[in-house]
Amino acid sequence: MLGNKLALEKENSAMSSPLPKSPGFDKHPGYMVHIEKSPRRVRVTLGGETIADSVNTVMLRESNHVPVYYFPRDDVQMELLSRTEQSTYCPFKGDASYWSINAGGSVTEDAVWSYETPFEEASGIKDYLAFYWNKMDRWMEEDEEIFVHPRDPYKRVDAIKSSRKVEVVLGGETVAESTNATFVFETGKPTRHYLPMDDIRMEILTRSETSTRCPYKGQAVYWSVTAGGQVYDDMVWSYPDPLAEVPKLKNLLCFFNENVDDIFIDGVQELKIKTQWSKFLSETLDGPEHIV
Repeated sequence: MLGNKLALEKENSAMSSPLPKSPGFDKHPGYMVHIEKSPRRVRVTLGGETIADSVNTVMLRESNHVPVYYFPRDDVQMELLSRTEQSTYCPFKGDASYWSINAGGSVTEDAVWSYETPFEEASGIKDYLAFYWNKMDRWMEEDEEIFVHPRDPYKRVDAIKSSRKVEVVLGGETVAESTNATFVFETGKPTRHYLPMDDIRMEILTRSETSTRCPYKGQAVYWSVTAGGQVYDDMVWSYPDPLAEVPKLKNLLCFFNENVDDIFIDGVQELKIKTQWSKFLSETLDGPEHIV
């Protein structure tokens, strides 16, 4: 039933067995649920066991969520799974059932979900299962480990050198000034400005213990900034060893646009933005739950 690409349009769903219509799209007509077959081999391991290994996954891309891989049941070790009483509801996809995994001598509760009778608009994930990313030990695409979540095939990350003057103001002080920045243009994200250390007042930065991962750029380390008599925790980050796709970011530092006082580009003040990182709030969902 799945072709190379399923946009979940009505003409596609008409080909499936009768399923109930989703009520979510009536209230939120601009909401996106997009499913398409992935050409990549994807593996999931837990407790030393390969729980799923498939060249027939589908990727679900959805508004307000990171991409999710769904696996055909035939490519999942179902004998390691046990159904639980957990259930959640999504107004766009339907009711989700859950399974725990018994692997490596321990049980991981409610680690797997499936929409066994999805709404018509989400028929492309019927008989497929998905895994909570952070409950698994390891994810592989082909023979490379991937982190955080699957990479969106419709997302670009371009790192481009610029001679435009970048000024960063925090606590009423100019804390960085550069005409040798690298601008990062990432689909759906604010433009970020990565600066050489020589153009930053490094004496007011203190390395913190915080570390995060980006599936597109790699592992980030953080600095706090003391400016204007105040300490701003984890205001600056860098990728010391970026992924091969973005080598230009090595040893460059970036400030949170949304949390500094101002950023000026060639003397023009950048518009203030509000993102999930505003005021250091960076929690994201990696499961089927929805907040709409």
